[in-house]
Amino acid sequence: MAIRTEKMTLNMGPQHPSTHGVLRLELEIEGELVINVKPHIGYLHRCFEKHAEAMTYPQVVPYTDRLDYLASMSNNFGYAVAVEKLLGIEIPERVEYIRVIMNELNRIASHQVALGTYGLDIGAFTPFLYLFRDREYIYDIFEKTCGARLLYNYIWVGGLSHDIHQDFVKDVKAYIKYFRPIMDEVNNLLSYNKIFIERTANIGVLPADVALNYGASGPVLRGSGVKWDLRKNDPYSIYDRFDFDIPVGQGWHGTVGDSWDRYYVRMLEMEQSLRIIEQAIDNIPDGDVQSAIPKRIKPPAGTAYTRVENPKGELGFFIISDGSVNPARIKVRAPSFVNLSLIGEICRGHLVADIIAILGSLDIVLGEIDR
Repeated sequence: MAIRTEKMTLNMGPQHPSTHGVLRLELEIEGELVINVKPHIGYLHRCFEKHAEAMTYPQVVPYTDRLDYLASMSNNFGYAVAVEKLLGIEIPERVEYIRVIMNELNRIASHQVALGTYGLDIGAFTPFLYLFRDREYIYDIFEKTCGARLLYNYIWVGGLSHDIHQDFVKDVKAYIKYFRPIMDEVNNLLSYNKIFIERTANIGVLPADVALNYGASGPVLRGSGVKWDLRKNDPYSIYDRFDFDIPVGQGWHGTVGDSWDRYYVRMLEMEQSLRIIEQAIDNIPDGDVQSAIPKRIKPPAGTAYTRVENPKGELGFFIISDGSVNPARIKVRAPSFVNLSLIGEICRGHLVADIIAILGSLDIVLGEIDR
């Protein structure tokens, strides 16, 4: 006798610990099988774009910290590049090198959260402890440099809030030497773990054409085998001076573009960030990090759009200037927002337990989704 089932709506969140923030997923299920997933956002909305219209250009920087609050340094970087394009100013070489180093350290710290919490979502507790412990070393470096551990207000329009301290180079080199062998330990504990592979391989497969049509970026896009990284394909700052690779998903344990591929691309990206930092750390030129900061930031009327490669993907800032000290409009292109939009596409046909694995592989932060 056939078992008769009927469709049911199940809300996952906004308090569910595996939704990575105040996100509600409306699941349409038939038994344990997921028919559709609809994300409901807006629980963390705090009017960033409207606030920016009432702030001067320098005053907007601390607000950008709170977009992807796990990669605040990268948000500062993206905004500064956009305003500098409006102003048409040149940035000192010393500032550019320090920005790149800080940005790549923040990329590693962001990926450490992504990978540690992803393992925790699926039931692996030890890698979470390892990665969060090692992330604290990066935060120690940031704190010694600018006094903050999470929200930095460090990269200013035209320069930096503080120069690096005298032990900065030594501390960064010590961290690189320390963290490289840890990555092998994490791989053995998690990446190549049989249970972890079975929970993530062939789960939430995102074909390359679907990823491109939805506008996915970052590790989500590269996990589908698309070799696209703004640091290589549309270089900004001084990224064109460094030698590094763009890791992509290759279907080592399943289908190209599955949850395991998206996870493992982030593991490989941490190694590439270490390579960039190694090339930059010994070549920091002398100079003043605040010499190019304008005394009054008042760009001419016009528009500017810039995009940077954040840990979660392509972060874009579109700024409209009316010639005053306040931006007339700032629009943010948030990678997490775009990447989350495809969740219904890749969850269909999976089990309820798989939704956690798929959502975690997207590495979203609600701070930049809701804005």
